[in-house]
Amino acid sequence: MYAISLGDDGAELRPLEPWHAEEFLSHLDRGREFITQHIPFGTNATDAGSARAVLQKYADMRAADTGSLHGLWLDGKLVGGVLFLNFDAERGNCEVGCWLEPAGTGRGLVTRAMRVLIDWAVGARGIHRVEWHASSANEPSINVARRLGMSRDGVLRENYPHRGVRADTEVWSVLAPEWREARARDAHKDH
Repeated sequence: MYAISLGDDGAELRPLEPWHAEEFLSHLDRGREFITQHIPFGTNATDAGSARAVLQKYADMRAADTGSLHGLWLDGKLVGGVLFLNFDAERGNCEVGCWLEPAGTGRGLVTRAMRVLIDWAVGARGIHRVEWHASSANEPSINVARRLGMSRDGVLRENYPHRGVRADTEVWSVLAPEWREARARDAHKDH
């Protein structure tokens, strides 16, 4: 399988598959309170069987070409991930997302990994619109959308009940021509 280096700091993007259930559960247990501050990701994974079920759901989505899950490893330790929550190649739209445990924060891992995912979605699969949804209270997530060059499309007011509160969701997006232009500018800066 693939392992894509995300830089000189030992960070890698790799498949996150059902056979990683024990490692995935340990990762969630280390960061569960932090991870679920704004999203319920992993709340149903409370033992090896339920962790495997979460990973199997995304493996099935990958097989159906409707979504996928990818882990972020730092020095060989799973610390988070990025995903296609939905992927519609026929219509050229997808939604991306992420999660991290505290040990993975502040290193730019999500931004670097997301560039790989969006490059692939736009370049290899012909995706035209990539969306990012984040709680208005989740400033780190909104900052990733900004770093990726996304535009804020709007706010869905009190649309998302989480932990007994109705949260606002910000919708950000980048279109394929914008993405290509920004990546070309980045490549030009590097030379």
